[in-house]
Amino acid sequence: MSESVVKLEPSWKARIGDYLQRPEMRALSNFLRAEKQAGKKIYPPGAEIFAAFAHTPFDAVRVVILGQDPYHGTGQAHGLCFSVRPGVRVPPSLDNIFKEIRRDLGIARPGHGCLTAWAERGVLLLNSVLTVEEGRAGAHANRGWEGFTDAAIEALNRERESLVFLLWGSYAQRKGALIDGNRHCVLRSVHPSPLSAHRGFLGCGHFSAANRYLEAHGQAPVDWSLPA
Repeated sequence: MSESVVKLEPSWKARIGDYLQRPEMRALSNFLRAEKQAGKKIYPPGAEIFAAFAHTPFDAVRVVILGQDPYHGTGQAHGLCFSVRPGVRVPPSLDNIFKEIRRDLGIARPGHGCLTAWAERGVLLLNSVLTVEEGRAGAHANRGWEGFTDAAIEALNRERESLVFLLWGSYAQRKGALIDGNRHCVLRSVHPSPLSAHRGFLGCGHFSAANRYLEAHGQAPVDWSLPA
């Protein structure tokens, strides 16, 4: 996978850019190219595949939210996990996230589902798999992305201290094996999906807990509100 095409944000390129030259990443690049040539729609658009890294440089990360793979509906995915573009209907999992923020912090639900402001405040919104085929959730699983995003988490775990990792659901929690709980705060819950949110996500208090941890370690709390 060519770095000149990828244009990975410089602070991230310095840490995980070499991973893009691995054989499995070249195979992934060839796979994506072939899928596009076959007429399949791939989300998010190419320029936004690495948006999570672009919006949240390595040294700016304070909180990490891990998702699985991008939304697979038209116009939804734009490179930040759980986020949708302004004007796109808020998906059910994100709606539950907003419900928990309101319950936990008293912050009113915004009128949109674009989380770019969070990313720019130091919340890394990272999916484990960075692309998907239209209408086929999980279509690009086990194609190579998982190792790349593992490398990103490992770099944060190794080089940073006192980060907060929010691991929602069993898939995200498996990534927890890469994180040293003595150096960082790891908060776990069921997924905010309507299928599971009532079993512990709603009421988890992760947003206030994250801020308490950050403040206890000399950092500013995250502003979880979003512009109207």
